[in-house]
Amino acid sequence: MSANLTPAQQAAALVDTLGPEALAKAQDYTTGNHWILFLGVGVSFLVAFIVVRLRLLDRITARMEGRKPWLSTLAVSAAFFLISAVISLPWVVYTDWYRQRAYDLSQQDPFDFLGQLAISEVISAAVGGLFLTGVYALIRRTGQRWWIWSGGLATVTTLLMLLAGPSLIEPLFNEYKPVPPGEVRTALEEIADEVDIPHDRIFMYDGSRQSERFTANVSGIGPTARIAISDIALKQASVAEVRAVTGHEAGHYKLGHIWRYVVIMPLMAMAFFFLLNRLFAPTARLLGSDARLDEPRGLPVFAVVGSVLGLLATPITNTLTRVGETEADRYSLETVNEPDALATALVKTAEYRYPRPSAIEEALFYTHPSVEKRALRAMEWKAAHTKDEPASP
Repeated sequence: MSANLTPAQQAAALVDTLGPEALAKAQDYTTGNHWILFLGVGVSFLVAFIVVRLRLLDRITARMEGRKPWLSTLAVSAAFFLISAVISLPWVVYTDWYRQRAYDLSQQDPFDFLGQLAISEVISAAVGGLFLTGVYALIRRTGQRWWIWSGGLATVTTLLMLLAGPSLIEPLFNEYKPVPPGEVRTALEEIADEVDIPHDRIFMYDGSRQSERFTANVSGIGPTARIAISDIALKQASVAEVRAVTGHEAGHYKLGHIWRYVVIMPLMAMAFFFLLNRLFAPTARLLGSDARLDEPRGLPVFAVVGSVLGLLATPITNTLTRVGETEADRYSLETVNEPDALATALVKTAEYRYPRPSAIEEALFYTHPSVEKRALRAMEWKAAHTKDEPASP
């Protein structure tokens, strides 16, 4: 790219390489995702309404009468997750499979998608059921302060999931293998050394099974921490781009972003439970439910309040995430120093995240800064750290 262009012109030129048709397609996909956020609240309300009107949880509760309270709570909670999954299945197939294929973002076979979705829902039912069993126990035992104690339970649950995710859960969805010897592995080992991750914790996984997206990640904590790169990255990216993107992901790990969320998410959970404590009764009346706050059959009310509060909290959580993404970009530039490669790799993500949103759209809906803004920062870094070269004689 011409050195005579300003950083802003260079960033704009990179985005323009996508062409107007691809940009229009990305904008359409991204706008659709925004609408899905709102429609998802309606789906949650519909699921809750059906469960309440058909008295599905009431029937399960009646069957569990006389059993130990924790066992009854676990059964009702797990059942609610599974029932909700079945009712919302058409919506999930549309959003997570059909749309991805329609926009050429996935080639996953429908039966493979449904099989993996089933595994995911069973895990959600098990983990969510256990978590809610703990929440209801706290409601019964700690009175009006239950929402504070539930925040502590959310912290423990988050830590356990961070430990279990890489070793126990993620291998259920993808096959992880050591990255084969070569330039890519050498580059990844250098990054692993920067963040103190052993070389035997560097993996490649078959991400193309689910998605055509170019990605890598550093996940886990302590002994489970690892670097994982999708096979899509190896097929579509240069070594410099792999270094730049993995450097970004390593930045999240090195800068302790995961611990930031270990603190923030439980605080948000406490805020949610505090508001739920006050919104439960009017929401139950709206749904036609006679359940009390301490009864698991009131979970449809939980779900509706959670979906509405989750939507309202989206700008806050997105802002926190964008801050972390900006910091991780800076880390990659400072340690890997591949500004051009970082910019070109980011442009490859523009197909599923429109690169030129308005400021309001970015603030409300984007989990990452816009691609053009991130490319601009990379070009500004390059301009600030490139020494002037003497003119040729």
